[in-house]
Amino acid sequence: MDISSLVGTLLALGGILAGLLLEGGHVGQILQPTAAMIVFGGTIGAVMLQYPLNVVAAAGKRLFRAFFHRDAGAEAAIGQLIGFANKARRSGIVSLDQDLNSIQDPFLKQAIMLAVDGTEPAELRKIMELQIENQFELEEKLPAVFESAGGFSPTIGIIGAVMGLIQVMQRLDHMDEVGRGIAVAFVATIYGVGAANILFLPVAGKLRLRIREEQVLKQMALEGVISIVEGMNPRMIEVKLESFLAEPREKENGPVEVKKGVA
Repeated sequence: MDISSLVGTLLALGGILAGLLLEGGHVGQILQPTAAMIVFGGTIGAVMLQYPLNVVAAAGKRLFRAFFHRDAGAEAAIGQLIGFANKARRSGIVSLDQDLNSIQDPFLKQAIMLAVDGTEPAELRKIMELQIENQFELEEKLPAVFESAGGFSPTIGIIGAVMGLIQVMQRLDHMDEVGRGIAVAFVATIYGVGAANILFLPVAGKLRLRIREEQVLKQMALEGVISIVEGMNPRMIEVKLESFLAEPREKENGPVEVKKGVA
């Protein structure tokens, strides 16, 4: 569970509901199934018109990543790469062929496979960077789906409010119902604006962060594999890969000492 997303959502909803209750209102005033149907149904329909169905479906699956997130495991990846570097230094790059089945990350597995097959560093970098670029371009569409939803929902909420006002105007002969009807009509606006600013736009921002984290992890793995192929000293590889981390790793034996001139 992503604590930040959970606490942020609870604070946003809690603040709005607390303000409503302090003003003398009650939750039932904003629980209108028809307004929710208009806003969410209209928003999803507009998004499906803008994006292909497979992109919308993929974005829906990624929604959970804003609230449930598995750590990218950058430190574990560095440790694994250093282990590969030490083994390649002792037994040669071909010896890593025995470890391919133990690698869980498909990107790292493919990079190691190319290295074992004798691919030149420049060509290896070109192949894997192309894969990173294509994957990033595909995944960049997913946050855009939620950004579009955040743009559509307030307008559709206004449509719902106008539709409610039309119904109210047709019952002006019952003045006791007009005030209540107007209040109900504006609930659709609350749903539209609230969904955009509490759900769609924040989720889009969080997904962009997740995608960027994955991209950095892939770039780190690629730099590690290329360094192994080039025969760089494992200690130098470790220092190089740690530059991708937001915070330096804590080492049991103190900081890594890199000797100049060691290949």
